[in-house]
Amino acid sequence: MTYRVVQWGTGNVGHLALKAIVNHPELELAGLIVHSPSKVGRDAGELAGIGAVGVAASDDVDAMLASKPDAVSYMATGDLRPSEAVDDMCRCLEAGVNVVSTSVVPLVHPPSADKASVEKLQAACEKGGSSFFTSGIDPGFANDILPLTLLSACERVDSVRIMEILNYSTYNQPEVLFDTMGFAQPLDASPLLLLPGVLSMAWGGTVNLLAEGLGVELDEIRETHERVPAPETFTIPPGTVEEGTTAGLRFEVQGMVNGRAAIIVEHVTRLRNDIAPDWPQPTGLGCYRIIVEGSPNLQCDLQLVGEDGDENTAGLIATAMRVLNALPAVCAAPPGVLSTLDLPLVTARHLVS
Repeated sequence: MTYRVVQWGTGNVGHLALKAIVNHPELELAGLIVHSPSKVGRDAGELAGIGAVGVAASDDVDAMLASKPDAVSYMATGDLRPSEAVDDMCRCLEAGVNVVSTSVVPLVHPPSADKASVEKLQAACEKGGSSFFTSGIDPGFANDILPLTLLSACERVDSVRIMEILNYSTYNQPEVLFDTMGFAQPLDASPLLLLPGVLSMAWGGTVNLLAEGLGVELDEIRETHERVPAPETFTIPPGTVEEGTTAGLRFEVQGMVNGRAAIIVEHVTRLRNDIAPDWPQPTGLGCYRIIVEGSPNLQCDLQLVGEDGDENTAGLIATAMRVLNALPAVCAAPPGVLSTLDLPLVTARHLVS
């Protein structure tokens, strides 16, 4: 079966999803929604960098939905506009169009996400008879389905730690890197990501999803973070990092059980490989590491490298493909707001070249 998909957004993840939809044997590009006037009317293939495909980009959402696609792949920015993104997605769901998304990451675990947003999405699903699924890589498969698969081999689980250990120097999104995360800012700055409660809002859903999968009640969720300075001024593709400003960030979001950290999401993020050499080091260029303490003790390192040799490109592709490959399962699911725990095993159907 072929699924007709409208791609919404052509940013860091969206333009890769657009290319993937065109090339996917099970998907057909039914339209492209863009926000920039300079992109309206341009061929989708041109925007994806693959040559003309005969589908023009449009800002007419109603027209796209009126064409009755099977699904919308929603990848417009949602970090700083979550309410607007939820409204966009509800518009699709109410029209009877299923939605997969990478934009509002707390929705990876709907029961612990913003209650008003989830209720709004659920009502839209019920009205349109449609389904909604949010995922990606982190939050997403690297810290939900992959650790849950490993945990299924355990006799006893004392703790599970899910780590992202990456150099973000080639993550060419200056607003996120410098403004949201606080890189190239003073060590005592208060970027959005490090305001109290924001780390839990972004990754608490992952911790809660794992807790649900493990059948355990959390006492609370705690946050910790530390930063290290740049030893000298240097330049990376997104911009310049001055000496003494933040060049390394390490944080944890901890799910507490009986007074101890039992489910931990940890990020170790550098802008240069020699920053904070005493912090955990990746396997290869960068990795997602899962450490399970229990019986047996387990460790799994997942490395991703793009065809261009870059680990961040690989992460963006994997973010898009996790939700695109889930489309058949989402379209087949009962109407409602879904998590990974609600879906069957998602595989790379028909993708062997």
